Amino acid sequence: MKVRFLVCSLFLIAIVNVKAQENLAAYANIKTEPTEKINFSETNVGIFYQKKLGTKSKIANTIEYSNLKVTYELNPYNFYADQEKFNQIQNKIEYSNQLLEKTKLDISIIPTANFQRNLDFSDVTVLGNIEVKQQLSSKIDVILGAGRTSVFGSPKFTPIIGFNYKMNLNANLSIGFPDSRISYSNNERNKFSLTNSFNGNFYHLDELNNEDKAEKAVLSQMTSAFEYERNVSSNWFLNFKAGYDFNKKYSLLDSNNNKVYDFNTGNGYVLGIGIKYKQ
Repeated sequence: MKVRFLVCSLFLIAIVNVKAQENLAAYANIKTEPTEKINFSETNVGIFYQKKLGTKSKIANTIEYSNLKVTYELNPYNFYADQEKFNQIQNKIEYSNQLLEKTKLDISIIPTANFQRNLDFSDVTVLGNIEVKQQLSSKIDVILGAGRTSVFGSPKFTPIIGFNYKMNLNANLSIGFPDSRISYSNNERNKFSLTNSFNGNFYHLDELNNEDKAEKAVLSQMTSAFEYERNVSSNWFLNFKAGYDFNKKYSLLDSNNNKVYDFNTGNGYVLGIGIKYKQ
C-alpha cells in the first residue's frame, strides 16, 4: 500500500504541473527476457514533460515506476521466493543549455529508489550525468561526458561517448557508449531502428536476505535489438522490440560490492511491446 500511495502521489504531482509545460508524454511498456534458467518480466509506466526557459535552455522531468518479476524454473524448494519481485521509482530531472552556437550542455540528476517490498530511505540512490555536445558540421556532432550510472549493475562512474551522423532526411547514425543506434523512417508514421546498448540495474534487498550477507541484487547485459515504432494516430504511438542479451549477469552483492552468489543465468532473447501518448 505504501508503494502504491507513493507512486500515485508522484504521478499526481506531475499531472498537476502539466498545464505549465510545453510537451507531455505518457508511456507504458512490457518486456520479457527468458534465459535457460531464469525468466525476467518487466513492466514500467512513466510520465515525461519539458518546458523551455527562454531561447537557449530547457528543463525536463520524467517520473517512472517499474516492476521486475523473476521466475526461477529450477527452484523445487522455493529457495528464492524472497527474490521474485523488485520495484523501482525513479525521477529524472534534466537541464539543457545552448552555451555557444555549436556547443550544448546537458545535465541530469536521477534520484531512484530500488527495493523489494519495503521502501526505506536507505533504498534511495542518486545517479546522474553531464554531457557536452559539440556540432562539427550540419550533419555531424560528438558527445563527451561522464556520469554515475547503473549500466554495469551497481552504481559507478562511467564515461559517455557519442558520434552522431545525420545520413539524410530519413536516416540517422549514432555510435558510442553506452548506446548506439541506426534509425530510418520511410514516412512520418514509421520508424525502424537497430540498437545496441549496455544496460543494467540494481535492487536493495530486504533484511530477510541478511543471512547470506547479500544486500543488493544486480543485473547487467549488452542488448542488441530491432525496434519499430508506429504512429497509429496524431498522438498515439505503438512500439515493438525484439533482440538478444549478451553477457547477461544476475548476482547478489554484499555491502562492499563483493559477489556473494552468481545465478549464472546465461544469455537470452528480448521481446517487448509498448504504447506512448505525446502532445
